[in-house]
Amino acid sequence: MTIRKVGVLGAGLMGSGIAEVAAKSGYETVVREVSDELGRKGLSRIEGSLAKAVEKKKLAPEERDAARGRLSTTTNLSDLAGCDILVEAIIENLDLKKETYRELDRLCKPETIFCSNTSSLTITEMSAATSRADRFAGLHFFNPVPVMKLVEVVRTIATSEETFETVFQFATSLGKDPIRARDNSGFVVNRLLVPYLLDAVRALEEGVGTAEDIDKGMELGCGHPMGPLKLLDFVGLDTTYYIAQIMFDEYREKRFAPPPLLKRMVLAGRLGRKSGRGFYEYGGGK
Repeated sequence: MTIRKVGVLGAGLMGSGIAEVAAKSGYETVVREVSDELGRKGLSRIEGSLAKAVEKKKLAPEERDAARGRLSTTTNLSDLAGCDILVEAIIENLDLKKETYRELDRLCKPETIFCSNTSSLTITEMSAATSRADRFAGLHFFNPVPVMKLVEVVRTIATSEETFETVFQFATSLGKDPIRARDNSGFVVNRLLVPYLLDAVRALEEGVGTAEDIDKGMELGCGHPMGPLKLLDFVGLDTTYYIAQIMFDEYREKRFAPPPLLKRMVLAGRLGRKSGRGFYEYGGGK
């Protein structure tokens, strides 16, 4: 199947990034949000990112203008009916996702491929809400989407070979470096990363070292660009806590269980950089 028109559900941080790389790669791209205000906000984010790319000489002005010309926003699901592939990047609420997919399944042409950008929910459960389980896959991008090269292409037991290869080649056409993953909660990256982050919280909880020493140990001892507790602050403690809960429900293994300290920090509103305080305090964005 040839992909010409891309639909993106959600114009938040991930959705706008996905729409940007699709438009820059030559695809007509339609972004759907629940309100005009959120659509404009997402479009403004994309325009700012494109302007920054031009400023850094990573994109020519005419390429920026061409990409912007391929982008449009809408609040109507029906405007996605003619898309060849849909990439969903809405809130990690399974019921809302399934409801959205049911409606899109009715509206879209039979050959349209559905993809979810979820980082933790199982693709199979979402695809069960449609009549196109064979044309359903995971397409998990990493933040910030215009910069990060990795994409996890996730295949369920029902995804057809043709669909999987089409989605894999689509990811490659966006300038990404995709990897193949099975439909297990967390896929490849979070399956390995989340237990590591949770262990760092447990180490702090048990007095193994200070936050600074734990991070410095991993940065200087293992060559990591960012220590685990700094990374948790960057990702968001609430986001990691939510993902860990989903993964623990799936696997029922202690290594995926959120530590008590993480839960208490989330309850206290210490979510990391976005709230101004997590394992570290942030003033003036530092």
